[in-house]
Amino acid sequence: MRDSAFAKPVPLFAALDSAALSEIKEVARARNVTAGSVFFREGDPAGAFYVLQSGSVKLTQLTPEGHQVVLRLIGPGDAFGGVAAFGGSTYPITAEAVTDSSALEWSGSEMARLMERHPRLALNALQFVAARLHELQVQYRQLATERVERRVARALLRLVQQAGRRVESGVLIDLPLSRDDLAQMTGTTLYTVSRIISRFEAAGLLEAGRQRMVIRNPHGLLNIADDLS
Repeated sequence: MRDSAFAKPVPLFAALDSAALSEIKEVARARNVTAGSVFFREGDPAGAFYVLQSGSVKLTQLTPEGHQVVLRLIGPGDAFGGVAAFGGSTYPITAEAVTDSSALEWSGSEMARLMERHPRLALNALQFVAARLHELQVQYRQLATERVERRVARALLRLVQQAGRRVESGVLIDLPLSRDDLAQMTGTTLYTVSRIISRFEAAGLLEAGRQRMVIRNPHGLLNIADDLS
């Protein structure tokens, strides 16, 4: 793969010259993980930094009571495990493959060295961290102020954007995510999500099955997400 093709889908590598891209690619290693397995677990030593090449990965964290919370779903081009490059000793989250996934891997020390040699890479990494912080702030505000139905509609639309695939009856969310996963992503209960999904289904917005969902009316979901319903 040419350097430009290797870097094109990865915001972390934006605006880097060919020499920098060659150096970054030369020290990368491939890592393949099957669905249901993990790249790393919360509390593991933070040894490696990753950029997802294919598949989907969910980032989760355990509460003090031992409940799993889905923080984010990531797709190709996204970076994860960044704490390894920024001096963290352990991973604060678990990165679990939702589907069979492949990633490029660098040791934390290698990525830190690359950032020192290439200021553009370091700036991109800083922008990446700032964007994640902004997303967390928005998510916190939504959890604190928005009604659950709106949060669920927003989460479904994010999944459409990340993993939607056009089919005859609408847009298939082509990921084996459960309603419990959706409840964790929106800060509510399985019962509440099931009730809202049933309501959306009755309104003709979607078709729900076991770990699959077809969005029949994305515009209707958008109206709910924007509080226009």
